[in-house]
Amino acid sequence: MPAAFPFLGETLALLCALFWAFAVILFKKSGETAHPLGLNLFKNLLALVLFIPTLLFFHEPLLPRMPLSDFARFFLSGILGMAIGDTLFFMSLNRIGAGLSAIVGYMYSPLIIALSLFFLKESLTLLQISGIALILAALLLTSQIKVPEKIKRKTLFIGIILGVLSSAATAASIVLIKPLLAKTSLLWATAFRLFAGLIGVIFFILFIPERRRILGSTFTTKGLGYTIGATILGTYIALTVWLGGMKFTQASVAAPLNQLSNIFIFILSALLLKEPINSRRIMAIIIAFTGALLVFIGFQTLF
Repeated sequence: MPAAFPFLGETLALLCALFWAFAVILFKKSGETAHPLGLNLFKNLLALVLFIPTLLFFHEPLLPRMPLSDFARFFLSGILGMAIGDTLFFMSLNRIGAGLSAIVGYMYSPLIIALSLFFLKESLTLLQISGIALILAALLLTSQIKVPEKIKRKTLFIGIILGVLSSAATAASIVLIKPLLAKTSLLWATAFRLFAGLIGVIFFILFIPERRRILGSTFTTKGLGYTIGATILGTYIALTVWLGGMKFTQASVAAPLNQLSNIFIFILSALLLKEPINSRRIMAIIIAFTGALLVFIGFQTLF
C-alpha cells in the first residue's frame, strides 16, 4: 500500500461495496429479460469498450512487458472470475432472487480468507478477525430466509449450488493473481481480466444451440437501460475499485469489506426509495460498521 495513502485498499474495498449495491439492483432488473450468458457478454463487452480509451487516456500500454506466465495467470483469472463466476452468479440470481443470492454470497469472504491464509500466507490480527466476525454476523442478522412459494425445491437447490460455485470461482480468480497485482497496473489488470472473460463467454455461447435467443434477449430495448447502468456501476467502476482493494491491502481484509454492499443496499433503499428500516437492520448496520472500523484499526497493528 502506498505510504502516502493510508487505508487505500480498505477504502477502495468499501467503495466497491457501495457501487456494487447499486449495480446488483440494476442487474436483477436486467436479468428479468436477459439470459445470464448474454448479460455477461454484454457487460464484459461494454466495460472493455470503456476501458480501452481509459487506458489510452492514462498512457497505459495495451500489452505491457511481463513474462508469458503472468499473462497466462491474468487470463485464467479472467476466465474464472469474469466468465465462469459471473455467469454462475447471474444464473443463481435468476433462480433464487437477490435476497437469497445475497445470503448464498456470504460464502465469498470465508472462501477468500481461507485461500489467502493457505496459499498467500496472509495473517490477520485479533482486531481484524473480530471485525470480520462482526461484519459476517451483521450480514446474517439482516438475513431473513423466506423462500418464495413459486420457487420449486429443485430450482432452489440448483440456485444455491450455482451461487456457491460462483463465489468459489471468484475467490480462486483473485488469489491466483494477488501476488502479481503489486507490480501491475490496476487499470490494465482490470481490462485484461475483462478481455479474458469476454473471450470465455463468447466461447461458451458459440457451443450453445440457442445462441440467437441468448443474444436477442440481451439487446432488447426493454432492459437495455438497466443493463448499461449496471455495467457502468458494477463492471467498469466497481470492478476497478474491487481489484484496487485487493491490490493495496490483504485479500482476506478486502473481501469482508466488499460484502458490506448488502448493508449499503438497506441504507440506499431508505435514503432513495424511502423504505423503512426496522430495529434489526439498524442494529446490523451499527455492528457491520463497527466491524469495518476494527478491520481498519487492526491494519495498523499488523503493519
